[in-house]
Amino acid sequence: MSFFSRTKEKNAVAYEEILLDSSNLPSFNQGRMEGRMELPITVRSIGVVAAIFILIAGWFFSKLFVLQIVQGEEYYDISENNSLDKTTIIAERGVIYDRNGELLAWNEPDTEGVYSFPVRAYTDRNGLGQLVGYVSYPLKDKKGFYYRTEYVGRNGVESSYNEQLSGINGQQLVETDALGEVIGEHVVETSVPGNPITLSLDVRLSEAIHDIIATSTAQSGSRSGAAAIMDVHTGEIIAMSSFPSYDPEVMADGDDVDLIAQYNTDQRFPFLNKVLAGVYTPGSIVKPFMAYAALAEDIISPNKIIVSTGEIVIPNRYNPSNPSIFRDWRAHGKMDMREAIAFSSNVYFYVIGGGFGDQKGLGITNMNKYFSLFGFGEKTGINLANEQAGTVPSPQWKMEHFDDDWRLGDTYFTSIGQYGWQVTPLQMLVAYGALANGGTFFVPHVEKGKMGEYREEALDPWALSIVREGMHMTTNYPGGTARSLEKPYVKVAAKSGTAELDFAKARLNTWAAGYWPYEDPQYSFVVLMENAPYSNSLGGTKLAGDILDWMHTNAPEYLGVALESEE
Repeated sequence: MSFFSRTKEKNAVAYEEILLDSSNLPSFNQGRMEGRMELPITVRSIGVVAAIFILIAGWFFSKLFVLQIVQGEEYYDISENNSLDKTTIIAERGVIYDRNGELLAWNEPDTEGVYSFPVRAYTDRNGLGQLVGYVSYPLKDKKGFYYRTEYVGRNGVESSYNEQLSGINGQQLVETDALGEVIGEHVVETSVPGNPITLSLDVRLSEAIHDIIATSTAQSGSRSGAAAIMDVHTGEIIAMSSFPSYDPEVMADGDDVDLIAQYNTDQRFPFLNKVLAGVYTPGSIVKPFMAYAALAEDIISPNKIIVSTGEIVIPNRYNPSNPSIFRDWRAHGKMDMREAIAFSSNVYFYVIGGGFGDQKGLGITNMNKYFSLFGFGEKTGINLANEQAGTVPSPQWKMEHFDDDWRLGDTYFTSIGQYGWQVTPLQMLVAYGALANGGTFFVPHVEKGKMGEYREEALDPWALSIVREGMHMTTNYPGGTARSLEKPYVKVAAKSGTAELDFAKARLNTWAAGYWPYEDPQYSFVVLMENAPYSNSLGGTKLAGDILDWMHTNAPEYLGVALESEE
């Protein structure tokens, strides 16, 4: 713009300035357009604004058409579902008690607000994880709908008695407003809680057993251990514990990832109930059953003397300079059957098993007949998960697994509980119970007051009496291998066992099994210390003695002491 045009524009007088003079000019705020004349809006501006409004209105009506006409029915259904929804009311799970009414598993409100139903709580007592088990909770998807509407029992009683413990879920209608806020809840079907269960187990005793085993494994270097006690007249399991164990509440909650990982990598297998699901070489605790078989088959008199010099030597006709030698753990000298049981002589049982000199042996076929009679190599049928059957050596078994013929040495080793033997502690508990009660083989169970199923075998009373006398001598006779079970307050009939686990004899299982009282049997028991060093002095009989001492002080009713003190 030129200087002249700017001068012309500056000297021009606007219409609205005509009436301004020096007296009123200062009162106008020209920054706020005071004193200026408004100009009319142009047609072009109105057109732009109108076009914008038309576009907005067109988009709005198009969406309205889609929602109301095209997808109207679909959104109508959604709006109806959103306003009134049917949800599941999770039923409370049945509680679990021990035989004395102590709570082992129950339900509590979730104080952290993660779940809308009660969570499972478990006893803090040690050693009950594998027995009681744990649960997995009902689960919802991201939209809040249950895709698993039940508690699922995992392991132990929670699993085996899941149907009894599970309740019946209810239903309710939940009314929500357009914003999704709950404005009302209406119960349609009330949930029904699950049934309670009272177990036959005394958790005080089970915990004491666990703690005794835990202390002993730490002192002896054993890998793990297990023990159980059974009523020989009902099949009720009075105590059962497996070391190490786990915390059921940790498993149910699933929050402690590090501890759960530790459980899973522990080489001692804390999830394994070793009483019924662990299989172990039994060693000498099979000898009472060998003695019974020899008497029942009338191959030897119980009074016949057999001499143990510490070994049996079998000539090798193919290589006379290399005979087969089967050793005893000690040279016991002269002994009859009762003493052989008490001393746990290998030589004596080699002889009645496979024969030697002028003494005929049972032979593997007869041995297997009686092992089957007493339930070895078969499940007991207990209503708890993962029970194992084990293995009893036989010619068929050897051929199947090793493609080899059966030999005399195999019979010798089988007669003392070595070679291919694998049994569960529970099998031994039931078998010793049958020795105690005269031939009733119970299906063991964990329900208080229930008479268990059983099979009755016509065991020879005379042969049983000889075996029982030998087992009693084991605990009170000079040279007996279970003298730690000689107690002034109860008479015990028992058998110790030591099973070698390797050729170097570096590791072994130590056992104790039997029953009490000797005169009037009420309970059978079994104790296992698994994979212990050969130098270990804390064997199964020592632990069994500690358990009896604990009962004498804390639970004398199981020993008959309480009844005697009342007289």
